[in-house]
Amino acid sequence: MADIRPAAPSWSGDADEFVRVEDVVKIYGDTVAVRSVNLSVRRHEMFALLGSSGCGKSTLLRMLAGFEEATSGRIFLDNEDITRLPPYRRPVNMMFQSYALFPHMTVEANVAFGLKQEGVPKHEINERVFEALDLVQMAGFARRKPHQLSGGQQQRVALARSLVKRPKLLLLDEPMSALDKQIRQKTQIELVKILDQVGVTCIMVTHDQEEAMIMANRLAVMSEGQIVQCGTPQDVYAFPNSRFVAGFIGSTNLFTGTIVVDEPDHVLIESAELARPLYVSHGVSEPLGMEVHVSIRPENIRVLREQPESDSNWSHGLVSHVAWMGGYARYQVRLDAGQVVEATVPSLVLAQADAPGIDDEVYVAWSDDSATVLSS
Repeated sequence: MADIRPAAPSWSGDADEFVRVEDVVKIYGDTVAVRSVNLSVRRHEMFALLGSSGCGKSTLLRMLAGFEEATSGRIFLDNEDITRLPPYRRPVNMMFQSYALFPHMTVEANVAFGLKQEGVPKHEINERVFEALDLVQMAGFARRKPHQLSGGQQQRVALARSLVKRPKLLLLDEPMSALDKQIRQKTQIELVKILDQVGVTCIMVTHDQEEAMIMANRLAVMSEGQIVQCGTPQDVYAFPNSRFVAGFIGSTNLFTGTIVVDEPDHVLIESAELARPLYVSHGVSEPLGMEVHVSIRPENIRVLREQPESDSNWSHGLVSHVAWMGGYARYQVRLDAGQVVEATVPSLVLAQADAPGIDDEVYVAWSDDSATVLSS
């Protein structure tokens, strides 16, 4: 049976680095779409480019594929400079958002198309196509046409067509956007398992932060053509480096205040938005008197009936909205100063106490180590 895994690497460079982007810029007329991007992707890694529409992520993906030429900078794949190589000479395959299946061809013919164009012998085509379809659990649909398949099945066929050519690098352009939510959540996990089994290096583009956090080993958040933060989903979520990242990756509560105590192991921040100062149990690099922003995730906010005994890290308000989400409830509390705070309260916690309702007086509180201080 044919092996659809990528061919063994032919170089002896850094074993961890597989894709390297150096100072890449892309300019369209007066518009700078990508601004001096530097990026390193590891071998066999699932890497996500995450950002809102127009941030430059799709342009960067197309430059990796060779569909767009970089205005300046260089792109390396497996230690080879591919910056000026045309798409057909790159060991790269791209799975498009629309899947781009040929409607008049069967599933089998769609997957085999690229191999036929390359002049691969017929017996080898048959073996590789069967292997690819078997991998994505679509071997039983080989004779069907795309219109006879569901959206999730069409996606599997598109993935098989991308993998059958044994690319060194697989690019995914918004791979789940055409699927409804329930199918999308199931398919995300299945796709990760398939790619892990094959061992291909993969870079995906998405605007969905949940999708990026579920699927990617690491991700890069992009804004205005630049990478503003790169790291594991856990690190970027827990330690955002700016208000933009804190607000873009998940939900957060942001407060503005001034540092009034600055010690190596803690800082005290006074904010007009809160009844009590913010005590943060780690030092910061900003000086005393500096205006900063503090991010606290909704799951770290507690909603209480009784006033906390602590001198810091709480405030008073009224419940303005409650959304029951099954396993948890999403509370919105309007503080006395007007700031609206969002808190995520597990249903098990609510079941053990008298759950506050709309217009009830409550206190919101958080622990000393749950806040992140941001200077920008």
